[in-house]
Amino acid sequence: MPSPAPTPHPPADLDFAWPSGSRAAVSFTFDVDAEAGWLGEDASYARRLTSLSEGRYGVVRGVPRILRLLADHGIRATFFVPGHTAERHPGTVEDILAAGHEIGHHGHLHLRSDKVSAAEQRAEIERGLVALTAAGAPVPTGYRSSSWELTPETFALLDEYGFGYDSSCMGDDRPYYETHDGRSLLELPVHWSLDDWPRYGWNIDTGGNTAAPGELHTSWLTEYAWAKTERRHVCYTLHPEVVGRPQRFAELVRLVEAIAEDGQAWNAPLADVAAHVRPLLPVPAAAGR
Repeated sequence: MPSPAPTPHPPADLDFAWPSGSRAAVSFTFDVDAEAGWLGEDASYARRLTSLSEGRYGVVRGVPRILRLLADHGIRATFFVPGHTAERHPGTVEDILAAGHEIGHHGHLHLRSDKVSAAEQRAEIERGLVALTAAGAPVPTGYRSSSWELTPETFALLDEYGFGYDSSCMGDDRPYYETHDGRSLLELPVHWSLDDWPRYGWNIDTGGNTAAPGELHTSWLTEYAWAKTERRHVCYTLHPEVVGRPQRFAELVRLVEAIAEDGQAWNAPLADVAAHVRPLLPVPAAAGR
């Protein structure tokens, strides 16, 4: 069996030439999982009212805090919203859109693609699209997989439904084209180290981690400083039910304020970053996208 073609990457010296002479691009992204984050983990969570209430905290308290912070600094962000969240909390979708932010696709019930059938993966895409449209969101151009796992089936579905970019893979720390089976998709990469969940995520069954105060701000600001030296993009991932808690939110405020005061970042939602970098990146020849 022939080896799969390697995924091409941008040349090391590629200059993305960010708008207004900015030295780096920064995207704050929020996964608004709410109750879907637990229900997609196991159907038994439908009876676990305390766990569901923690997810609900993200839309009741977390999102409003985040929207106020972003508005204070004139920052537009990307919110990845599962279809179930859009159905259960349509007002949250309305608030995000009214504030001028992008809404991306994040499945429907936050099911991990690698743990469900091909038919269920298709249903996650289709039901999520229907729910977002019903809540008043434009057809999303961006996708982020639940728990950051893509399968060949989901990758093919993203191509079939014409998504403009994905934000689930980790093959580079710059925008690049992820490829599989002759298809390619613009990737705005993520990483666990730029996610709040590994620091603060916890539940009664599996435990979790509790990062030291200030760790999020310190490590993420270091990432930003390094991105400036390489003139690249940084994608931070946050969960409103996690970072929306005041002691954690305070660290996000410090980070946002530090980047704003530095004045050398282009803060932009992922859709804007995708539109900026797409003409600059070589498209894999096999896919022709």
